[in-house]
Amino acid sequence: MKNELLDALDILEREKGISRDILVEAIEAALVSAYKRNFNQAQNVRTDFNLMTGSMRVFARKDVVDEVFDSRLEISLEEARAINPGYDIGDVVEIEVTPRDFGRIAAQTAKQVVTQRVREAERGIIFEEFVDRQDDIMTGIVQRKDNRFAYVSLGKAEALLPVNEQMPNEKYNHNDRMKVYLTKVEKTTKGPQIFISRTHPNLLKRLFELEVPEIYEGIVEIKSVAREAGDRSKISVYSENPEVDPVGACVGPKGARVQAVVDELHGEKIDIVKYSQDPVEFVANALSPSKVLDVIVNEEEKSTIVVVPDYQLSLAIGKRGQNARLAAKLTNWKIDIKAESDARSAGIYPREEPLFSPDITIDEDIDSVHETKTGDYEE
Repeated sequence: MKNELLDALDILEREKGISRDILVEAIEAALVSAYKRNFNQAQNVRTDFNLMTGSMRVFARKDVVDEVFDSRLEISLEEARAINPGYDIGDVVEIEVTPRDFGRIAAQTAKQVVTQRVREAERGIIFEEFVDRQDDIMTGIVQRKDNRFAYVSLGKAEALLPVNEQMPNEKYNHNDRMKVYLTKVEKTTKGPQIFISRTHPNLLKRLFELEVPEIYEGIVEIKSVAREAGDRSKISVYSENPEVDPVGACVGPKGARVQAVVDELHGEKIDIVKYSQDPVEFVANALSPSKVLDVIVNEEEKSTIVVVPDYQLSLAIGKRGQNARLAAKLTNWKIDIKAESDARSAGIYPREEPLFSPDITIDEDIDSVHETKTGDYEE
């Protein structure tokens, strides 16, 4: 057993990164407790674990005093000097008190300590690994599902996908492989607890970073994301390089890049719009694929009135207000959409000078080119 223990310490230090000194210190502390518990001893003791031989011994520690009141903790000067003439009052004498059958108890104790330390070290390693991946994307495999969570294997650890972070259009079956976003990593007594999401807006952002090299390299920047998971999303993109088309880069050749993201999200529709510091242009772009005739901006209230052709009103608002709602989240501007006829009746359209001219933008959702006008919107 002694050789096996020493070999185990070597392996743990080499493979698990657990210092041998830490393990030995833990074993010695555990042996003290085991000795007192198994032999009903209350004296002050110290254990010694010999790394060369693997032997374990117990020493009682007693203070040298003039008059002994507790023989378990004290020893007279006369008795101490019988052991070693050099002892004096106030010194500590160590006397070996290793029980005859202490080896068996020591072996069990050492095994328990090593097992516990290995478990703690592995948990610590896993926690450090995954806490560094927080706010990142990983590939997981569904293991099982209950009423509260879907349990997803991330390799070394199992993550929790709460019901409110699950996409409504997805079913999570055993062995399904999918990309997930790490939202939180907590350290608990039972090990690290990892929470993941399939609905977080940053999942969409990270997926585009994987598919679009220009985003990963910093040539194209994702400015904002608005998402209603499982149904529709909008992202705004920008590039400081005038020769780079940020929307085209995200769409990819024949729509291949955006289609890869759509496939990963099981058909979630994605609109990619060009970001602009001009709220008029940005809001109009955000309302794609609808045409925008004019955008009237109220800087103080950070709100806009968007004028669209009568036949485009329902498209601009979207099903259950979704298009307008997502545009508002994307731009962070309030948006009030009015039909052209209503705007004319109210006298707010047309203005003397048009605020902007029609522009050509891409509606990635239907993979075709539309002539639209820019404008603002926020809910």
